[in-house]
Amino acid sequence: MGRFDHLATQPRRGPADLFRWRVLDPLQGKRIKDPGGFVTPQRPHDVDLVKSPAPSLTWIGHASFLLTLGKKNILFDPVLGERIGPIKRLVAPGIGWQVLPPIDIVVITHNHRDHLDAWSIERLGDRPTYVAPLGNTRFLKAAGASAKIVELDWWETTGIDSLEITLVPARHWSMHLPWDRNDALWGGYVIRGPEGTAYHSGDTAYWDTFEEIGRRAGPIDWAMLPIGAYEPRWFMEPQHMGPEEAASAARMLGATHFVAMHWGTFKLTDEPIGEPPERARAAWQAEGGAEEKLWILDVGETRHLGR
Repeated sequence: MGRFDHLATQPRRGPADLFRWRVLDPLQGKRIKDPGGFVTPQRPHDVDLVKSPAPSLTWIGHASFLLTLGKKNILFDPVLGERIGPIKRLVAPGIGWQVLPPIDIVVITHNHRDHLDAWSIERLGDRPTYVAPLGNTRFLKAAGASAKIVELDWWETTGIDSLEITLVPARHWSMHLPWDRNDALWGGYVIRGPEGTAYHSGDTAYWDTFEEIGRRAGPIDWAMLPIGAYEPRWFMEPQHMGPEEAASAARMLGATHFVAMHWGTFKLTDEPIGEPPERARAAWQAEGGAEEKLWILDVGETRHLGR
């Protein structure tokens, strides 16, 4: 039993469920077919804006973002290589690791390999301060981040100059190696700076705790929420939200801006690659959200963070 089994998402999906999804469902014609033809939008990153100390947010792809807040450059879940294991990227990183601005802080939400990527950590090296949930130091050190590592429990906060970084709960689980399921914690982050407050959920299923996060850590100006990796629903529901749930979560959080993530970068699950943003837009409209408050960024796109 893992150290954090009691916090892990339920019901737990095991090898038999994986076999049903990957083997039995295709044999029975139950897998969703991607019609193909969709290309994830990408644009060259704005070099001047990325290098500026002004507050901004750049989508690098998947759950990876560059956030500039409090004149600090913060990387969320950097996955900067061409692949994660056997799975190749569909679109190049929005900012290549060679041209990143100096990174002050790297924030890791959990140790699944599409979020804690040893190849990327090795290239970022010892310059940044790394912030991770409890139990993840050993993976960071193994990848070469041996200098400054801060581990946090849920609702624990660390201060770095003008920033306050709080680890908040997520409905998910962890596993970096086949034998270490739930030995390390997982979560999302609220980062409060002079110019505003950003939330990155990490991977999470839908749950009522979004209201608590908004109440205890808000007001939240920019909420980065996953809109992909949701099909088949019977398998993914306990661990990943769908677009409609993400739109509802943004409302529960009381977030001013809903920033979509975790789609269009890797083909990890069954939904068509181009479906998540379409459903997210429709769901946000149904929630009564203003169009300009939903940010579905192109890979490489940077937005200035003004309230």
